[in-house]
Formats: sequence, C-alpha cells, structure tokens
Amino acid sequence: MKMPISSSSESIETVVVPIEQESQAPALQRGLAILELLAAADGGVTLSEISAALRLSPASIFRLTGVLEEAGYVCRCDQSRRFTLTRKLLLLGQPRQEGRGLVESCLPAMREVLLQTGETVQLCCLVGDECVLIEQLASTHPFKYLVDLGSRPPVHCCAPGKALLAFLPEEEQAAMVGRLNLVAHTPRSITDRDTMMGELAKIREAGYAVDRGEHFEGIQCVAAPVLDRHGRAVAAMTIAGPSSRVTARKFAALGAVMKQAGAAASLKYLG
Repeated sequence: MKMPISSSSESIETVVVPIEQESQAPALQRGLAILELLAAADGGVTLSEISAALRLSPASIFRLTGVLEEAGYVCRCDQSRRFTLTRKLLLLGQPRQEGRGLVESCLPAMREVLLQTGETVQLCCLVGDECVLIEQLASTHPFKYLVDLGSRPPVHCCAPGKALLAFLPEEEQAAMVGRLNLVAHTPRSITDRDTMMGELAKIREAGYAVDRGEHFEGIQCVAAPVLDRHGRAVAAMTIAGPSSRVTARKFAALGAVMKQAGAAASLKYLG
C-alpha cells in the first residue's frame, strides 16, 4: 500500500512569477520557472499547462523542456505526457563532506535498519524551513508506508523534521519554530510553540524523535539525526510504518536502533 504525504503545493496559477521580458538570460529564467512549476505541482504538468501558466508559446516550452529532459532534470511519462522532476535536483542539493555525498554515506546504515526492522527507512534533510525526503528504502512487509522522493512532510509533526529541528543551534532553532505554521494534521499534532520547544529539548536529550500519528492517523515513525562535526543535524534517518507494528512500546528500542544508525552514517559522512 502506498500512502502519499500530503503536499502544501499551491495551484499552478498562483506559484509562477511572471517572466521578465528584459531578462539578461531569458532562456535560463524560463527554464528555472519550469522547474519551480513542476516542483509545486502534484502528479506532473503537461506541455500545454506549462505554456498557459508561463504565458509562453508551446514551441518555446517544447524546446526548453527538451533541454531539461536531456540534462536529466525532468522526465516525461509516455502515457500521461506529463512532465515531472527527477531526483537530480535533490542529489545536487544534498550536503557533501570532502566529496562524499550524504545519500551515499547513509545508505549502508539505512540498509542495516531495514534488515533489523523490516520497516520503510527514509532519509530527510532541511531545505529552508522544510523537511524534504531525499532517499527511501521500502519495507519488506506487504502493507507498507511509502511516499514520493521530494515529498515535504510538515516539520513540526513528523519524526525526521523534529529530529532535524532538535539538533539545530539554539538561536536558529528558536527562530525556525517561530516561523513554522503549526497546523494540526491529527489530534496529536503539536500546535503550541512552547510545547514544541519542550518536545525538542526531550528529543535532544534522548537522541531520537517519534511521530505518534501526528501527521497521518495510523502511521508512526522513529527518527535520529545524522550529525556533522559540530553536532548539527545535516539529515535525519527515520523508519515509518503502521502503528500496529511501530507501536509506542517499541519506541525506545527502535530509538536505540536509529541512534546507532545515525551515528554510523555520521562517521561515514565525516570520513
């Protein structure tokens, strides 16, 4: 079973910034506008929809998307004819340490977690104020929790988001919590800033974070940070599954598994 993370994407009509006619590099600006449009649209966008949204001719859009597709930034579904982003931008934006990519460094630990737990293992990082999924290994169970790469679960009510927040420098953490829109996705979502700060302090002390069905009913997660040399989270590794398997009674044991995996990934990342 595939359960998508809900997206906060706006409609196509509201996300596109009008393209300046006097731009020094109009083709570049239009290409970036296409990428931004695709990033904000669930399920992909057709050539005609891109043309209408950007107010450019279909011929121009055809040329631009051809270049982006050839470069590996977008792909087009043969059946639906819709364009979507590939993983290339995610991989370009991941933190690197002396030539070592974050995903590359974390995959061995992620595979070990999958072997130990059988649950879906995900890797997330912060992009601005958003938690972004950049890698995923699917559960071995028939009934599993999977989301699309690039999905952006709300930082305040997902385990990896809270783990990332908990291991930010204090001033940066407080500023980010102040900016977050603490919307309730379930009755267990944290919507009070003081409560959130208290939760982050507990996470930092324990070394792992949990999602008690705070984003989706019936889905629970346990996450631990991947830290740099200064103790700052560059990513968070999480397992996610139905609450019938990822139970509250297992949180401590799963937290220990995730802490060990996060530490192993940190060591490999730092070399």
